[in-house]
Amino acid sequence: MHLEEKTISSETVYKGKIFTVTKDTALLENGKKVFRDVVHHSGGVTVIPITDDNEILMVRQFRYPHHTAMLEIPAGKLEPGEKHYDCGKRELLEETGCTCKVYEYIGEVIPTPAYDSEVIHMYMASGLEFSEQSLDEDEFLDIEKVPMDKAVQMVMNGEITDSKTQIGILKAWYIIQKK
Repeated sequence: MHLEEKTISSETVYKGKIFTVTKDTALLENGKKVFRDVVHHSGGVTVIPITDDNEILMVRQFRYPHHTAMLEIPAGKLEPGEKHYDCGKRELLEETGCTCKVYEYIGEVIPTPAYDSEVIHMYMASGLEFSEQSLDEDEFLDIEKVPMDKAVQMVMNGEITDSKTQIGILKAWYIIQKK
């Protein structure tokens, strides 16, 4: 049982639209019991859409917990039973109005492993074809094209603080450099 914790009990303390919170009792490898608060999230997908001019299509939207508008790559929550491949294509179209000819899986990121079960799947999209956005009724955002090199600099100098966006930009930049 080294580097493992066994769940003894789990009590749901909150169930919302986006996540559920449980208070779990776990058994440590030394035999002691501890409490663990866990946020259960269905996961999500993020897409790094890259134009033919090597720009990243990004979205700027207000993020309530931080009370600021943040620059991010398009992303969204997985719906029950939805495949992450399909979710990413849906979110790309909804947020940017784009479809793509090339859609490449580039891995996953676990943004907060200490207390949140969320896994974000990452895709790169190229060969973009533009049509019309189809935002949710409670979704408001602006689209910005940012040259790839500038986006990398914005990550490195702290102008982009969202973790999935930082990782997505740096992974996409690295993959493109290796081609």
